[in-house]
Amino acid sequence: MASTPPNPYTAAGVDTAAGDLAVELMKSAVRRTHGPEVLGGVGGFAGLFDASALKLYDKPLLATSTDGVGTKVAIAQAIDKHDSIGQDLVGMVVDDIVVVGAKPLFMTDYIACGKVFPERIADIVRGIALGCEQTGTALVGGETAEHPGLLGLNDYDVAGAATGIVDADKVLGAERVQDGDVVLALASSGPHSNGYSLIRHIVTGAGIGYGDHAADFGTTWGEALLEPTRLYTLPLLRLLTQFPDAVHSLSHVTGGGIAANLARVLPQGTWVEVDRSTWSPSPVFRVLADLGSLELEATEGTWNLGVGFLAVVSADRADAAASALSAEGIATWRVGTVGTGARPDGEFEQGAKGVDGGAVRLVGRYADH
Repeated sequence: MASTPPNPYTAAGVDTAAGDLAVELMKSAVRRTHGPEVLGGVGGFAGLFDASALKLYDKPLLATSTDGVGTKVAIAQAIDKHDSIGQDLVGMVVDDIVVVGAKPLFMTDYIACGKVFPERIADIVRGIALGCEQTGTALVGGETAEHPGLLGLNDYDVAGAATGIVDADKVLGAERVQDGDVVLALASSGPHSNGYSLIRHIVTGAGIGYGDHAADFGTTWGEALLEPTRLYTLPLLRLLTQFPDAVHSLSHVTGGGIAANLARVLPQGTWVEVDRSTWSPSPVFRVLADLGSLELEATEGTWNLGVGFLAVVSADRADAAASALSAEGIATWRVGTVGTGARPDGEFEQGAKGVDGGAVRLVGRYADH
């Protein structure tokens, strides 16, 4: 009997059988994100989503976002812990959609790796699926691509894209913001997925290994720095339902920090002074800044410093909105007020990410621990 000829693709470093096993391992987690709108199950060439619900909207607008996790994956690889990176990805992608007031519908993911280790890929996708469950998003498809020779054996990167829906007359944005509106800060869970190139530079420069014990956190450095991104989508959607027309704009504090991201959702001619004294940055930021011999103020364009989202709301509903979000488990507080009159002297952040919006600066000193 003739022997089966060797698979030349396997000889080139691509293991299709490992990819198939990874899909089997992740199937149940992915299916948990599927409601009756998802057709066809797992493994098709394209995900199918029943869009009949769009008929219920007067003028439905589709909102879309795409992103990755950045160099935070290097820490996951360093300590071989991959079950939370997926939640970070959902935070970076889906939480951008709610900024315009949209409800997420579905998401797809893409994982590029040097070699498919089925359990590792399944861990990553389970994290994505968990994040999708926590944001009401269906995970309808994805791709795992093995790139031997381009990526190292244990290297991988993740990216994703999501689509949501909002009625045209419900879109949030700078045009809704008014003089005297209150800016609310929503607490972050840590650095989320931003500024990790600086974090890694500081940790490496201090001669610290990610497996080393971090006395300040009671865990290893790697575990502390892999704290998953907080997900804001469902609490914010519930806020929009509870206080219709009170929320005027939202800002996801990602790359660029608080001032730059808030400026993007304010109209031209407005300004806000964000009062640092209203909160104390989380311990992780203080420890890293001390380790890198940096003042916290010097990191404001890189880290969120404890503020993961900002909401610009009408003054008469600000306290009620803050209480509602705090009741959801997200500490929320006032940090500033929108002004339209003469702007105070001094430098403000403006024109971030190509948007010539309002002007923002941080003032005062951070509260003590």
